Amino acid sequence: MKIFCIGRNYVDHAKELNNEVPTEPVVFLKPKSALLQAGVPFYYPEFTNELHYEAELVLRVAKNGRYVPQRHAHKYYNAITVGLDFTARDIQNELKKKGLPWEKAKAWDSSAVIGSWFDFTPDMAKNGIDFQLDVNGETRQAGHSSDMIFHFNELVENITQYFSINIGDLIFTGTPAGVGEVVVGDVLEGYLEQEKAFRLEIK
Repeated sequence: MKIFCIGRNYVDHAKELNNEVPTEPVVFLKPKSALLQAGVPFYYPEFTNELHYEAELVLRVAKNGRYVPQRHAHKYYNAITVGLDFTARDIQNELKKKGLPWEKAKAWDSSAVIGSWFDFTPDMAKNGIDFQLDVNGETRQAGHSSDMIFHFNELVENITQYFSINIGDLIFTGTPAGVGEVVVGDVLEGYLEQEKAFRLEIK
């Protein structure tokens, strides 16, 4: 199982971190060990002093493929949820200054959280999807899939030009503006179209 992640896929998020708005998808990967398993607590990692949440829509791959054109891409995912791409921001900033890869900041054990799965419906494809993240009962991020720079089918097409996708792979599609820091004791709740997808406490 592979975890594909898309960086800077919302204009406002790219700007809030003083990043250039990309002209093609920014793709990076997390290993299978990055996925927080169901029922396992999330512990604040010891190697960072600035842990940031990034709430994202996550697609579940339903079909093996390579070189998938946009017109067929919708056949390759069948479920969606809200997830968290946790980032050790202090480490990421240091790595970026040195022009080094991001894995230590992005791909550590349990850095990827996913909620309950929802069937991907034709209405979602037509109308788009609202999602949000609440921290301690306060909405910190609110996004809509129509605001993405690169939409689901574009992402599948781009990813599969470089990587095979397999049943069960995950695609984190990027985070909207509003990312921020969490501390021990914070409670994070993700919602997809007003339906709660997950609840996570930082321990």
